[in-house]
Amino acid sequence: MYKVAVMGDYDSIYGFAALGLSIFPVDDKEQGQKILKDLAAGDYAVIYMTESLAAKLQEEVDEYREQMKPAIILIPGISGNTGAGIAQVKKSVEQAVGSDIIFNGEN
Repeated sequence: MYKVAVMGDYDSIYGFAALGLSIFPVDDKEQGQKILKDLAAGDYAVIYMTESLAAKLQEEVDEYREQMKPAIILIPGISGNTGAGIAQVKKSVEQAVGSDIIFNGEN
C-alpha cells in the first residue's frame, strides 16, 4: 500500500502527523534532496511539500513532475502562500486539457 508524506519546515508540517501522514522536517537543501530521493524510491505515492522548500528543490521537483509516482503537491507553509501551488495546478491543467481553463479575472 502506498503512503503519503509531508516535507517542509517543522512548524509548517507537524500538524499533518495528527492525520496519520508521515512528516519529514527539512532544514536545508541537501537534506531535502536526500529525503525526496528516498521517499520517491520508497512506497510514497504522494508527497506534500511546502512552497518554500519546493523553491529550493525546483530541479528535483521538475524531474519528478514527468513521472507517475510520486505526485508532488505544493502547499503553503507558515510564512504564507506564494502562489506556486496554484501555478503548478494551472500548468498541469493546461498540459492535460491543452488550454487554460482557469480564469481568475486577471487575464
